[in-house]
Amino acid sequence: MSEPFKTLTSKTLTLSQANIDTDQIIPARFLTTTTREGLGAHAFHDWRYEADGSARPEAVLNRIDPTEQRILLAGPNFACGSSREHAPWALLDYGFRAVISTEIADIFTSNALKNGLLPIVVDQAVWDDLAAHPEQPVTIDLDANEIRRGNAPAVPFKVEAFARQCLLDGVDTLGWLQARLPDIQTYERVREPETI
Repeated sequence: MSEPFKTLTSKTLTLSQANIDTDQIIPARFLTTTTREGLGAHAFHDWRYEADGSARPEAVLNRIDPTEQRILLAGPNFACGSSREHAPWALLDYGFRAVISTEIADIFTSNALKNGLLPIVVDQAVWDDLAAHPEQPVTIDLDANEIRRGNAPAVPFKVEAFARQCLLDGVDTLGWLQARLPDIQTYERVREPETI
């Protein structure tokens, strides 16, 4: 699925607008593919490009190095709207590994966790502190379930236990099951009915 997520240290990119929906993250016209590769080019497409396809120089997503800003600090009610796995796929392919917000849509949270993107909900004071220091690297430690920045106190966060384990292992649900195939086969053999 993706590389295991243990710790991530990165600068943040702040998109403070409220109610950024999944159609803004990846417009519906790009949902024709069933593969993840290449969707990062269309992440926030209508914010980044003119109708003729030329890049908007003022668009912050066209001016950053996605390898240095892998944490998206998003406004409230992030990723609301329709359910689409393409939204976390696009964010991951662009370069993000985590999204931090005060409120993240439930359906997006589920899709993100199943696809290797870590959504983290924090309170407004923590969000404001992170937004005030965009150049200072932030460390997300999934082993410890906490966010650290400079000398600021560590901030704990919650992730559903099974999803957390899949992220730590770098697998999706199917990958988790496949890793347990020998145990499943042993269980089935022991319980096979005897044939006459």
